[in-house]
Amino acid sequence: MAAWLFAVLLGTGIAGFRGRLPGVEPRPYILRFTEDKPNPMYRRICYTFAWCDLISFAVLNLAGLIYAVATGAWRLRQIYDYAYFPLAGIVLICGLCGWLPRVRASTKGEGTERRYFYGSVWAVCAAEPVLGLLWKTLPRTHEADIAKLAVFVGILAAVGWIAHLGKLPRTREIVAGEWAVSD
Repeated sequence: MAAWLFAVLLGTGIAGFRGRLPGVEPRPYILRFTEDKPNPMYRRICYTFAWCDLISFAVLNLAGLIYAVATGAWRLRQIYDYAYFPLAGIVLICGLCGWLPRVRASTKGEGTERRYFYGSVWAVCAAEPVLGLLWKTLPRTHEADIAKLAVFVGILAAVGWIAHLGKLPRTREIVAGEWAVSD
């Protein structure tokens, strides 16, 4: 795992230094979020892998919680063992086909698509650590499992709704003709 982390840090460090990661380009790539410009491959790859992490971990943790509540047994490790790579593969294929927000061949529609991406980032990044904290602190009871599920889904839904309203950074919709501004 340390070798993989080193490889990822090295690769992203080099790409970032060369301006080939979203957000570190020498100048903003997207000036108008409704322009039909080609979406560079590095952006498509980065957003595809980001979607892969967001969707895979949230869906598998949700599945583990639902299974625990339904059966009274925890099988999260087994769920990850059997479902992680197939689910991640499906998300990666969807990204390669351009079916995910921000990974299409064109930047047209980015003013709306960025809301989906950053709303997902906010929701998952808020819900996952809280779930981890609950996992460590609550007892191993059926009632605690129900509470974990309710809190996890509640955070995903609440943060998703706040993002939908555009109240979180980078979740405000950019409408046609509006210039890209830092928000």
